[in-house]
Amino acid sequence: MKTGRENSKTFRFVHAAFGLLFAAIAVAIVIVSDRSLGPILAAIVIGILGGDAVASAIRNKQSLLSRIGPLP
Repeated sequence: MKTGRENSKTFRFVHAAFGLLFAAIAVAIVIVSDRSLGPILAAIVIGILGGDAVASAIRNKQSLLSRIGPLP
């Protein structure tokens, strides 16, 4: 269920910024890791969460990150 704050442009912008941050963290994990299974799986999960947050901000829908925990 959406409240008034999920419809605001500021909330969507902040949510998209968190998504981009998660995507950047995923890329950084891949770059600095030894490319073993654990870090690659972590990067995939974090990248999916980041991509979903950005896509959800664009579509004005609730993302997986907002269901996991509260974001500002």
